[in-house]
Amino acid sequence: MNNPWKDINLSDYESHMALDSVRQLQAMNQMMQGQLNKYDIKSVMILGIAGGNGLEHVDATKITKVYGVDINAEYLATTKERYKMLSGILECLCVDLNSETEKLPQANLLIANLLIEYIGYECFQKVVKIVNPQYVSCVIQINTDESFVSDSPYLHAFDGLKCFHHQMEEQELQNSMERIGYQLIQTLEYSLPNGKKLVQLDFGK
Repeated sequence: MNNPWKDINLSDYESHMALDSVRQLQAMNQMMQGQLNKYDIKSVMILGIAGGNGLEHVDATKITKVYGVDINAEYLATTKERYKMLSGILECLCVDLNSETEKLPQANLLIANLLIEYIGYECFQKVVKIVNPQYVSCVIQINTDESFVSDSPYLHAFDGLKCFHHQMEEQELQNSMERIGYQLIQTLEYSLPNGKKLVQLDFGK
């Protein structure tokens, strides 16, 4: 089965995420600023980078390498075009995390925002073990209803995701990370206007 993220238009995705009734694009940008600047690291890998939201917060005087990973090559092309100022630092990698984890390099910090939902805990464990970061920062979405995609004019662009989506639980993510040697450092919560919330969990080894 073809991964639906290969077929979702970036404009539809970003327009949906930025709606006042959703505001996830704005929240994720703020969270990325904190993720990129909290730890003393030289390299970072961002899984599911899409259009590069938050890359403007990379401090090039401290971070010398950014790996942007996504399954959609068009997303990555847009990211490279948007963030030309990170030329020589940003390297975009088109990788299917379900089947091509061996292509991933190592990095000091691994960021996975709204990504584990689409690969599951076990696959994420494999990714972490290969990247071997000192720190892992994840953002998961906690839903207050049965719908993991908020209602919007762009809703049907995401219909194909239903069969790929895994409902996330904070404790289960923490348990899965502990099983591979990572301990919870901090938890942050961000409320969204539609009753959902984003939860950031940071781990260290």
